[in-house]
Amino acid sequence: MTTVLLADDQALVRGAMAALLGLEDDLEVVAEVGSGDEVLEAARRTHPDVAVLDIEMPGMDGIAATAELAREVPGTRVLIVTTFGRPGFLRRAIEAGARGFVVKDTPSEELAEAVRTVARGGRVVDPSLATESVVGGPNPLTEREREVLTHALEGGSAAAIAARVHLSPARCATTSPRPSARPAPPPAWRPPAAPRISAGSDRSSPAPCDNHR
Repeated sequence: MTTVLLADDQALVRGAMAALLGLEDDLEVVAEVGSGDEVLEAARRTHPDVAVLDIEMPGMDGIAATAELAREVPGTRVLIVTTFGRPGFLRRAIEAGARGFVVKDTPSEELAEAVRTVARGGRVVDPSLATESVVGGPNPLTEREREVLTHALEGGSAAAIAARVHLSPARCATTSPRPSARPAPPPAWRPPAAPRISAGSDRSSPAPCDNHR
């Protein structure tokens, strides 16, 4: 039997998930809480196999609660179930120690199977969110670099951008995109010119041969 802790601040949603999971012969909901602050205490009391956590909860969000469980109750694996299907939330949840991330409109049978997979030590991630995370990835630019790039795309000069973001014009110029900095294309290939023959020469005559040695 796989034991489950549910944490969601919406009582109706929490009750619906408890009822749906309770229909499964191999799943048992052993605790229900309505805020992130209650998650750790409930986990210590019941030692569930899986904690199903919402992200947006009062007191402490689900990602912070996930990190606490990973430190204090490592035997409890976390499955995030949330309305906010955003790649940024997915990356943060996985980094905090969550084993799964699905959205709340997941069919009930898929939610139950996700709980089983996480309990076995597997990982479950909503396919669309996984694709967006891989394609998007973390932004490699700093906040200041993104601000400079935004002003540059709006057509601002180096001096104007520097005044707005408090940089020196020289530094700003090196940060802004410069079309002139592109390398020049290589010259087109041309065949070598044919040898020139002076007027009056006989093209069919062989070159003179010196037989004297």
